[in-house]
Amino acid sequence: MSKKRSGGGLSPTQQAAKFLGVSVLAGAVMAGIALPAAGALGLAAKGSVESFDELPANLKTPPLSQRTTILDAAGGTIATVYSRDRTVVDLKDISPYMQNAIVAIEDSRFYQHGAVDLKGVLRALNKNAQSGGVAQGASTLTQQLVKNVAVEEAGDDPTKVAEATQQTIGRKIRELKYAIQLEEELGKKKILENYLNITFFGQQAYGVEAAAQRYFSKHAKDLDLEQSALLAGIVQSPSRYDPVNDEAEATKRRNTVLQRMAEVGDVSQAEADKAKEQPLGLKVSKPKNGCITAVKGAGFFCDYVREVFLTDPVFGKTKEARAKVWNQGGLTIRTTMDPQAQRSVQRSIKEHVYQDDDVATAATIVQPGTGKILAMGQSRPYGINNKKNETTLNLSVNADMGGGAGYQPGSTFKPIVAAAAIEGGMPATKIYPSPYKMDYPAPVQQCNGGVWNEKGVPVTNENTSEVGPYDMKTATAKSVNTYYVSLISDIGICPVTEMAAKMGVQRADGRKIQQAPSIALGTQEMSPLTMANAYATFASRGMYCTPVAIESITQRVGEKSKSLRIPKSTCSRAMSENTADTINTLLKGVVEDGTGSEAGLGGGRASAGKTGTTDERYAAWFVGYTPNMSGAVWVGDPAHKRQMKNITIGGVYNQKVFGGKVPGPIWRDMMSGALEGKDAPSFNLVHIPDMPKSEPPADGDDDNDNGDTGGNDNGGNDNGGNDGGDDGNTTFPTPSFSIPENFIQGTTNGNGNGNGGGGGRG
Repeated sequence: MSKKRSGGGLSPTQQAAKFLGVSVLAGAVMAGIALPAAGALGLAAKGSVESFDELPANLKTPPLSQRTTILDAAGGTIATVYSRDRTVVDLKDISPYMQNAIVAIEDSRFYQHGAVDLKGVLRALNKNAQSGGVAQGASTLTQQLVKNVAVEEAGDDPTKVAEATQQTIGRKIRELKYAIQLEEELGKKKILENYLNITFFGQQAYGVEAAAQRYFSKHAKDLDLEQSALLAGIVQSPSRYDPVNDEAEATKRRNTVLQRMAEVGDVSQAEADKAKEQPLGLKVSKPKNGCITAVKGAGFFCDYVREVFLTDPVFGKTKEARAKVWNQGGLTIRTTMDPQAQRSVQRSIKEHVYQDDDVATAATIVQPGTGKILAMGQSRPYGINNKKNETTLNLSVNADMGGGAGYQPGSTFKPIVAAAAIEGGMPATKIYPSPYKMDYPAPVQQCNGGVWNEKGVPVTNENTSEVGPYDMKTATAKSVNTYYVSLISDIGICPVTEMAAKMGVQRADGRKIQQAPSIALGTQEMSPLTMANAYATFASRGMYCTPVAIESITQRVGEKSKSLRIPKSTCSRAMSENTADTINTLLKGVVEDGTGSEAGLGGGRASAGKTGTTDERYAAWFVGYTPNMSGAVWVGDPAHKRQMKNITIGGVYNQKVFGGKVPGPIWRDMMSGALEGKDAPSFNLVHIPDMPKSEPPADGDDDNDNGDTGGNDNGGNDNGGNDGGDDGNTTFPTPSFSIPENFIQGTTNGNGNGNGGGGGRG
């Protein structure tokens, strides 16, 4: 009589006997297999059979995870991404050698038996009884397929994977019942096809097509005898028989498969012996997965597309649901990226800012009126090698989409203040005294019903020669700080923050824009995508459209493809056409004869824009547009440590960097290439009368921002500073504040309670 072990469990022989009884009886009941032993085993297995009958009749087969291909707007491939590298192929596209090899080594009686191979069970039972353990399995290809389906359903959850592969009687019973279902519904050929597509072959390759590509750089249909035998041998233990890391062990295993193929009659012994003498003949293709493989420098755009998918509820109600669809793959995502614009962005960036420079640049182009993101690039490439200045931080976008905490935009924020004023009825001919230096007027109305009422907070213009009075046209062209401080103090803070919200302008870190007049000078951190899309509102005559990166998505599920819903751009009127036309007129003057003159496109193409440089020159901007494209360029140190003084960028020495001199030419060159061959529409301009008096002479520098940081933005005071002039013999006034040593991009703890201060250098 068999004895139980001391722990109360069954011995290996008893477990095997129980499994045999359950398998035989279940097979007899479910598949109509008549066996004399069934009656004798019936009573012992009765309880197990009842549990067997209670199992769900249908195996829920998840769609196999596959590669996802991301395309540009013209249909060109940007990148291939996947959770599991798999390309599903039909059986006719798999080499007959491969089909025979996997059957020979894994289940040589596959075409003779049903869902369960009773001879195989008896053979395994005898072997295991002799060894006192589990030395040999008896699973058919169909049962292995069922197990692989369970593993596929478990995904990357280690707990679920363990449950799907645990060696228990319960799992074997479930496996058997589902195997019977598959045999009845699919037939042998389809089962073999599914098995070869789902099985893991090591080296990140799932399915035979991916395996053929990985090890031999060819399609599964082209595998020869030796190659097929090698792949078939890997399946039993992908790590042990990995030909890349252990050629000798893999060769032995391949030869075992070849011998088995000869024994079952798939090939002659002579053919097998000849094949055994051949080298493995590997031609390994490295795994190419993820946005790091993106072409045209589009790694960050690729990453942005992934972030959109994982965060937008249109792709699933929960983060987990969206991740499941993404990891399942099989997606073909056509994006909005214009290949011409992307090439132009990368070409301009490469020419003006080097990868190993102390500072970086990021640039984005969007399409006015649609919100389509046409291009996105930066000088520090997508990667994880810090020594080569690689990064996975997308410098063009907000923190919640894979970016950092943003960068102060300086005077590029001033047109938003002007738009708020004009929309509220302020004429573009409005004149303010605009002295070189003044205190912020106080009190200033806030949105919450309160007032900003800090006394004695100074602000200066860039140069001592910049003394008003100025009207809006001249003050915008020269980027006069004291004019814009007077303007926001006059209309109040609330109209400005409301206009910013209508234009999609928000802090990159997700916090609210502060209720202080210093926001007029660009003290709140923004991303290039935010600024490019905001200025697109001016280009589209007042219509703001939310940014979008995806045109369409199709998903392959099994042998069918279906279209997925995608997020659509929503457009709304942010300001009247007249207000937008007025801003376009003002900013056209900036590139014609103002601080942005070096960014002008020329060639009869209308353009408009604004420069910006922050205090101590930690960042410099140019944001500009034509009626059909809007782009933003930022240059600076992402860590907010390197001031752009006495610095070489792109091989060119700069005593001081400002918006018109470095970002401006980058913008000019990238937009010129992006727009080549495109229509050149004109703006709808308005007449803005000149001031009745002559303007004061310009002084040396065409960059007129001052003290953009507006203070430390660390929950304290925005007590601005002024960095003096840019060229010639201009003096440098001493800033009235200092930047804390721990002020690092992406970790600033500003709470939006700044109290005014410095200005934005144009």
